[in-house]
Amino acid sequence: MGTITNSSTAEPIPFVNIYFPGTTIGATSDFEGHYAIETYTPGDSLTASYVGYISRSFQITHGIFQRVDFTLDPDNILLEEVVVLPGENPAEVLLRKVIENKEINNKKEYDAFEYEVYTKVQFDANNISERLQERRLIRPFKFIFNYMDTSTVNGKAYLPVFLSETMSDMYYRKSPRENIEIIKASKLSGVDNESITQFLGDLNANVNIYDNYITLFQKNFVSPIANFGLSYYRYYLVDSMYIDNQWCYHLMFKPRRKQELTFSGTFWIHDTTFAVKKVEMELARDVNLNFVSAGVVRQEYSLIDDKYWILTKDYLMGDFNFTRKAKTIGVFGHRSTSSRNFVFNQPRDDKFYKTPVNVIVEDDANEKDDAYWGITRHDSLTAREIGIYEMIDSIKSIPIFDTYVDMGYMLVSGYYVWGNFELGPYYKLLSFNAIEGARFRLGGQTSNKFSNKLMLDGHIAYGTLDYRFKYGLGFLYMFDKNPRRALSASYFYDMVQLGQSQDAFSQENFFAVFFRRNPANKLSMLEQYETSYEHEWITGFSNTFTFSHRKLFPVGNSLFVVHPEEGETIIEDNIISAEIAVKTRWAYKERYILGDFTRITIGTKYPIFELQYAYGIPDIFGSEYEYHRLQFQMKQWFNVLSIGWSKYILEAGKIWGILPYPLLKLQPANETFLFDEYAYNLMNYYEFINDQYVSLYFTHHFDGFFLNHIPLMRKLKWRGVIHGRVLLGTLSEENKQYSEFPGIQVDMTSPYYEAGVGVENIFKFFRVDAIWRLSYRDTQKPRNFGVFISAAISF
Repeated sequence: MGTITNSSTAEPIPFVNIYFPGTTIGATSDFEGHYAIETYTPGDSLTASYVGYISRSFQITHGIFQRVDFTLDPDNILLEEVVVLPGENPAEVLLRKVIENKEINNKKEYDAFEYEVYTKVQFDANNISERLQERRLIRPFKFIFNYMDTSTVNGKAYLPVFLSETMSDMYYRKSPRENIEIIKASKLSGVDNESITQFLGDLNANVNIYDNYITLFQKNFVSPIANFGLSYYRYYLVDSMYIDNQWCYHLMFKPRRKQELTFSGTFWIHDTTFAVKKVEMELARDVNLNFVSAGVVRQEYSLIDDKYWILTKDYLMGDFNFTRKAKTIGVFGHRSTSSRNFVFNQPRDDKFYKTPVNVIVEDDANEKDDAYWGITRHDSLTAREIGIYEMIDSIKSIPIFDTYVDMGYMLVSGYYVWGNFELGPYYKLLSFNAIEGARFRLGGQTSNKFSNKLMLDGHIAYGTLDYRFKYGLGFLYMFDKNPRRALSASYFYDMVQLGQSQDAFSQENFFAVFFRRNPANKLSMLEQYETSYEHEWITGFSNTFTFSHRKLFPVGNSLFVVHPEEGETIIEDNIISAEIAVKTRWAYKERYILGDFTRITIGTKYPIFELQYAYGIPDIFGSEYEYHRLQFQMKQWFNVLSIGWSKYILEAGKIWGILPYPLLKLQPANETFLFDEYAYNLMNYYEFINDQYVSLYFTHHFDGFFLNHIPLMRKLKWRGVIHGRVLLGTLSEENKQYSEFPGIQVDMTSPYYEAGVGVENIFKFFRVDAIWRLSYRDTQKPRNFGVFISAAISF
């Protein structure tokens, strides 16, 4: 790699041809004069040539990375006067032709097709300094530095640490739309995990150059051939040449403005069909994106059967780093795919597509030997790639390696692995609240070494003010991970905060005491038996069946006071309920990262629906109340063009029955200074209680769309956020009269509103929100304005 500059002015020269004489291997310098070539069959010299300059060559050495910079001398030639009149940019003419022929050339437009794909994923550690190599912690692994290489993307030295290969058959049908991947072979360096195998297949990271927006790192980047590409890019016609015996036009493009979600690069257009033959592009270098120093997309398309333009080579690379400083260790992530054996417009029968999951790993996928891989790989591994497998096996044989792995797991998960057990989480060992005083807690669960089907968990806690032990036990048994079929049961006897959201900062967390705006004196004691069974029918569609028996006790100065009849008052020692519940969840095309017992959703672009019905069973194990509860929720996350992303949460519910207030809908409140997306942040616990309600939350993250245009903000890379929440609910007269409510309970006669603005991406992690309460501002002790903080990691 290197740079081409003018010897007279020292300015970079774009569009220069750099090549090995006598070969077809070469590159073109970009707008900053940079070029890079990576090949295993170079010539003996490298030449740079461009019209108007004297060509220059350098000898090169085979088999090593080297930087070769060219300074070219102008070749001054006196010409007759030429008059240039304004006309249309030929590059823009070609772009319009590409856009006109998108529907024909886009592979999505076929009724059905199938093919074989070979996928290779590699991760490398980069920015490894000599000082780091000499540290005591690294010394046992010093031999690994023999495997280091240098990237031609940005010249960083890197060390390969992970390599995976998968061989899959892909099946696509247009109507009804189905995508199925059958992974028939998988090989991972040092890892034997079907869940990782599923995630590393071909379905999980596709870039379609024909889409107007290309989603990378959860952002919508504008494609260089978007229908509105001229509003975002400048285009230049550079050259024309034969590629695979097909005449192609060579175009280069760059962003019109700074820090927008765009690319810079080059592509080749077939002269007859106006299909993309080849594209090489990088993320704009000043893009407002966290933890990504560089990103590269390279694709090659082939004309199959003289009529189908199909993506046959695909390469994605990201350079991930917490900072852009060269001294901090980062990670290269690479994914390359090669596709062949295409079959078009021959759909399988309907039964073939009716599978519960869309990624299927064959039983013997992880057992294929080296002979199989030698025959079926689309591209042979290099000697350095073969060495990755050898290196990982050598690292795992060093005893201290397991210690380092356990320490890393503890930092991320909060649990310390001790043989068959995991102890933790460590941040709950000590906490404080007004009821218990100092609370000490020990907890743990069985590790995957104990079983990857059965997990046992438990905890015990003690408070220094109430002198009471609390505890819990439970188990989770996995019948199947994908689709998920799981049985669980638990016993719980401990403090809870009623009216907390599902996303609230745990009261058991040691750091909770530093962020409370009110004392934690509204806790209750809960004794609960619960068992549930989760059955996922197909990916994203599941039912969960639950039976629970709850006994709720007042603690501190609180009381449960009810009025069963007019003029009658009873102080209850506890409230006992038993219920059965059925929850239906539908998340179309949701994707997950699967663990043995847990899974992390990586989202879906479609709405997620949840419907839950519960029936309160009277006179069973002492239960006292009969009721029906129905709750519906719809939520969705989606990009909005290239101006950020939005999220909404719509929820509605109704409860039939005359009940004490703990069994009604306690609207989720927040009595901390930490922003909670699932709560009303200026509402106090028990302030709004309903038996029927509807609520809506909406937020939009601008991802710097406005602040990028302010010079100081552009440098800081701060991002703006807006959000609002509305609640409309009622409480029946019977339920108003039945309970005496704790604290200040507001009778809701009109909607409750909150609205806020925020700035996020402060030091890449922190966010500050200002929130206003827009209704019920004159009730007793309302909090009408607040400033909240939060932390999150996002690209």
